[in-house]
Amino acid sequence: MAHSHESNVKRIWNVFFVLSVITIVEVFLGIYKPESLHLTNFLGTSPLNWIFIILTLAKAYGITWAFMHMEGEKKWFRRSIVWTAVFLICYLVTLLLIEGGYLFDTLGPLVQW
Repeated sequence: MAHSHESNVKRIWNVFFVLSVITIVEVFLGIYKPESLHLTNFLGTSPLNWIFIILTLAKAYGITWAFMHMEGEKKWFRRSIVWTAVFLICYLVTLLLIEGGYLFDTLGPLVQW
């Protein structure tokens, strides 16, 4: 039962370019911080933060899919890995936004930001 070894050079470059583009967009938005995205409020934080959260989730999914070879696994196993990670990350983001808002409201008058 021999396994055929195929070259994954094209796949590696595709993953590299996709992750690079997402990272470049994140860095560009982090440096320039457009006022329309940075100084407004949407669901407890700025739309710029939501963009960072979504792009980070997309990168995490891409890294898991490509480097953990999830495309070759059974459907239920892929879902159990990805859904668990997405749920935990969303839960963490929710808690951070709630607690961060509370600390800002509570300590805002006491601390000079």
